[in-house]
Amino acid sequence: MTFILSLALILILTKLSGHLSVRLGQPAVLGKLIVGILLGPAALDWIQNDQFIYYFSEIGVLLLMFIAGLETNLLQLKKNWKSILMVAILGILFPFIGGVGLGELFNLDRTSSLFMGVLLCVTSVSITVQVLKDLNKLNSKEGNIILGAAVIDAIIVVVLLAILISLFGTDKDISLTDLIVKKMMFFIVIILVGWFIVPKTLNVMMKLKVSEPLVSIGLAICFSYVYFANLMEMSGIIGAFAAGLAISQTNHKYTIVSKVEPVAYSIFVPVFFISIGLNISFKNIDDQLIFITTFSLVAILTKLISGAWGSRLTGLPTKSSLLIGSGMISKGGVGLVIASAGIQNSLLTPDYFTSTIIIVVITTLISPPLTKYIIQSEGKMGRRRQVLQIYKNNAVGNEKKVK
Repeated sequence: MTFILSLALILILTKLSGHLSVRLGQPAVLGKLIVGILLGPAALDWIQNDQFIYYFSEIGVLLLMFIAGLETNLLQLKKNWKSILMVAILGILFPFIGGVGLGELFNLDRTSSLFMGVLLCVTSVSITVQVLKDLNKLNSKEGNIILGAAVIDAIIVVVLLAILISLFGTDKDISLTDLIVKKMMFFIVIILVGWFIVPKTLNVMMKLKVSEPLVSIGLAICFSYVYFANLMEMSGIIGAFAAGLAISQTNHKYTIVSKVEPVAYSIFVPVFFISIGLNISFKNIDDQLIFITTFSLVAILTKLISGAWGSRLTGLPTKSSLLIGSGMISKGGVGLVIASAGIQNSLLTPDYFTSTIIIVVITTLISPPLTKYIIQSEGKMGRRRQVLQIYKNNAVGNEKKVK
């Protein structure tokens, strides 16, 4: 029953904190993340990050990415493939160099330095997805580039992590050849299933004389993709996103989105946002404040610069480029998973585990307000240009009348 009480508290406080955050001019998700920190061991310690919280938060992030896939425009992904690829490549290169370099500067051992480089490469787009949805930017060009680049980065990070584990970790029996084959099999299978099987399955299931058959089979497809992704040693969020992308190409897209969103945002997604903050603890970190501050700054700047520069190199305007860069900053749940994998496989010195978690959460907290600020500043500049254009048109019109 403790979990039921915790769940009631989470649902009430996430909605209230989200509302307060919006009233203060910030994205709703920022308030929810902060409440997670307050409710966890860092402050009040009212809620424990137990198994029930874990499962609900896992479902929450999977549904969030499933909805993101459903609302993604595949034509936009194809159209912007150059920007996506450039942002993804620089988004791995710059953070990796920065993380390894800082690791050496702080006298970490070579394995820990390499691991910190991989950790800084992570982009968890689930938080940014929520911000973009709130500001009606998810299906924009910038939103599609962020999603596409984040998926590519996630795949590269998984491969890099597996290489580190095979070379330096406790489990050194991993075959890189098998790993690459599994990744190729994953994409071949999901493309074929998404192209041939998913549409036919939905068309058949919609004829069943039961309540909400489309929603049930849509969720079943999502979770099947997630299971297959994990089987192929891929991140589950990639599977969820791919499932949403497959269904988005059918005529049932809007029906499933309209039914899944209330379920996701009423119970599971709030738990996911809270779970991020529950991982924070400030015990025994006084002597690592410089480490945390420096790595957090490098994590933020390398992702911001790589995203913005990669976008500019492919012809996008400055504001759009900055928006894409800010959207790539958050590490969220994926960063927590990578950090846990690092400590479990002896890739990271245990003394730095808590500090690493705090770095992940800091990047997650900074991304929403920065993204919103850039979007709002872009809107203000657009309105100023419109006013200036109207003024110029009126001036030209008056000049013609005088003549």
